[in-house]
Amino acid sequence: MDQVAIKKLNTPLTQEDVLSLRAGDIVSLSGTIYTGRDAAHKRLVNTLKKGDPMPIDLTGQLIYYAGPCPAKPGHPIGSVGPTTSARMDPYTPLLLEYGLRGMIGKGPRAKQVVEAMKQYGAVYFAAVGGAGALIAECVKSAEIVLYEDLGPEAIYKLGIEDLVCVVAIDTYGNNQYEIGKSEYSIHDEEDSE
Repeated sequence: MDQVAIKKLNTPLTQEDVLSLRAGDIVSLSGTIYTGRDAAHKRLVNTLKKGDPMPIDLTGQLIYYAGPCPAKPGHPIGSVGPTTSARMDPYTPLLLEYGLRGMIGKGPRAKQVVEAMKQYGAVYFAAVGGAGALIAECVKSAEIVLYEDLGPEAIYKLGIEDLVCVVAIDTYGNNQYEIGKSEYSIHDEEDSE
């Protein structure tokens, strides 16, 4: 059995990091990431649309689409599984324009998000849904940095170590969700002959 190569990257990501990634690559991420779901995204985008400065610097950063569960004693965070990324699609292009380098979530993205990723040089990672407790083991520190009133949907700053994800959509627009469907349908057609 062939061993799969895992690319190790540290955040914040550089443009070179993003350009080196291809859909389907397996990546181990370490450093700092932020959490955020639709309520936090809406507030960030409204801030930008008003012309106010961003309350946190997202330049080169990753947002993990997650709402963490409360931490058990002795742990920095509780279960922290990915949420469906499509809910953030209306807000993502503007955040990419302002320097966001990538996102971590689950599920496909809208065409306008993929186009903005290509334009601004960003990447979308897929995390494994249903593995929130396992993902929490990669979190070494957690603190709320913005919108505490949103509870679990507040923006958390997470210190992570070896969070393994798959490049679902690269900055060139290659989309693992589409590639997988295409490969499956080809085999399906061959099997039916």
